[in-house]
Amino acid sequence: MIGPMEHLDVLIVGAGLSGIGTACHLTRSLPDLSLAVLEARPVSGGTWDLFRYPGVRSDSDMFTLGYAFRPWTSPTAIAQGQAVLQYIRETAEEYGIAAGIRYGHRVVSASWCSERATWVVRVATDAGELVLSCGFLYLNTGYYDYDDPHRPSFPGQEGFTGRVVHPQFWPDNLTWDDQDVVVIGSGATAVSLVPALAPRARSVVMLQRTPGYVISLARRNAGARFGRLPPPWTFRWERTRRATVTSLFWHLCRLAPRSTAAWLIGRVRALLPPGYPVERHFTPPYRPWDQRLCVVPDGDLFTAISAGDAEVVTGRIASFGARCVVLDDGTVLPADLVVTATGLRVRLLGGIALEVDGSPVDPAAVVMHRGTMLSGVPNLAVSVGYANNSWTLKTELSARLMVRTLHYLRRNGYRTVVAAPPPTADRTPLMPLRSGYLQRAQGVPTQGRRWPWRLTSSYWVDALLMRAGRTDGRGLSFRP
Repeated sequence: MIGPMEHLDVLIVGAGLSGIGTACHLTRSLPDLSLAVLEARPVSGGTWDLFRYPGVRSDSDMFTLGYAFRPWTSPTAIAQGQAVLQYIRETAEEYGIAAGIRYGHRVVSASWCSERATWVVRVATDAGELVLSCGFLYLNTGYYDYDDPHRPSFPGQEGFTGRVVHPQFWPDNLTWDDQDVVVIGSGATAVSLVPALAPRARSVVMLQRTPGYVISLARRNAGARFGRLPPPWTFRWERTRRATVTSLFWHLCRLAPRSTAAWLIGRVRALLPPGYPVERHFTPPYRPWDQRLCVVPDGDLFTAISAGDAEVVTGRIASFGARCVVLDDGTVLPADLVVTATGLRVRLLGGIALEVDGSPVDPAAVVMHRGTMLSGVPNLAVSVGYANNSWTLKTELSARLMVRTLHYLRRNGYRTVVAAPPPTADRTPLMPLRSGYLQRAQGVPTQGRRWPWRLTSSYWVDALLMRAGRTDGRGLSFRP
């Protein structure tokens, strides 16, 4: 038997970008709600505190990655990681969320009791296990494993006498001055790292097995007229414009992949020296947006390549040497430091073991309802952002939806809401990409074929469906 425990109306798990944003939405709309934010780490910020590698920055513009209720007023659209972290923490302070964050609280399991309409949540702390209860559980744990990134092993790596570092765990005292550096990878982390490492290194090579699509965008905002309009209006205009352009471009890539691929590759060719082998190093074998499109702010990667400060090599690793990386074709890359920007490991629910009335929940067996709730799991929401647009656009849609749902529960005297599975067995992936980390993912919920069990991945369509749809819409059951 579980003795007396602290009970809250809502428990939010995770104090990163989405967790703090969700807490702000709930407290602004339901100020009398008893709420706490549990954070496993000793500080807030999530990804933006964890990632400290050189060049870390926002992977999309801050006008859409930032919160709708707190304008991003800087003209810098692609912001450095520390600026994003400061923005998140200032938001938490301004809206009174910071005082309610409980650090060093790692949620281990959560068990739903239908009779009591309550979640019993077991939490690991430095002082031992703590048990809390809540009426509603909201998981804002991100989509990857904070403790265990994807780190493939390479032949001969044990004999390498240099240093191997994963960007997710960048050491504070690491130096690369006058060293030969090999960055393994071609995603957003690699294209951020290479131009940041180049000025101090002897040589920097971005070693990729397969090229990815990249696009150069201005770091500072050129679309808004700062100073002519009040900041909130400027922010709203720029947020709307950028969300619209990104959504339309994604649809264009789906409808005309050859034309958009040629346009993207042409933009890269124009930023590199004449004769550069763009076909080999910047021409992917897949369609645009089959994997995430990488942003290169102000073309800094191409500037480093053109100046001879960095190099891109496409090939497969045969083995590591004592101070080198050897490729299948015999190419030897000198290496004092190897950075394995090889990606992340998906862990959507934060590794939390869920059960409903004593029965374990298999995340891979449940279906997302309106991109937020899990079929068959009462009073639980999961914050999942867009893969093809700014993460926050979608997580804020979910937060607003849950505000409406909690209002509806209170207004009608209900204690429980649960989503049913879709009427057909057809399933689609939760995220419409073919990136390696998603292909490797296990235990990830799916979507159905039709609304409300499937989102369109188009922000404005999803916004219309989620905002205009009935709170007690299709597939939902409410119980007293």
